[in-house]
Amino acid sequence: MTYLLNFILFLIGLLIILREPNYIKKIIGLNIFQVSVFIFYILVSKINNGTPPILDVGDYVYSNPLPHVLILTAIVVSIATTSLALALVMMIKKKHNTVNEDEVKLD
Repeated sequence: MTYLLNFILFLIGLLIILREPNYIKKIIGLNIFQVSVFIFYILVSKINNGTPPILDVGDYVYSNPLPHVLILTAIVVSIATTSLALALVMMIKKKHNTVNEDEVKLD
């Protein structure tokens, strides 16, 4: 059920990116898309009843912390991507006085 909800979130983000002419809405769709990928990666890497690898040596099922660290890094990259995209949209708005893809005239 969780995978299905995540897939629906993935499709919503993809649909917004492909169908919306407004650049701000496209950025929001990109963020929804990225969050669905992050959630999927965490869902796949989750080990039920896993223990942290810093405990005693023994026959335990260890949970690998690396995927969660990689997602934290991806979140930082996502924030940087969003801020850069918003800055570009501001420049487009200043030059063309619109943020709609259909109304922007290429010079």
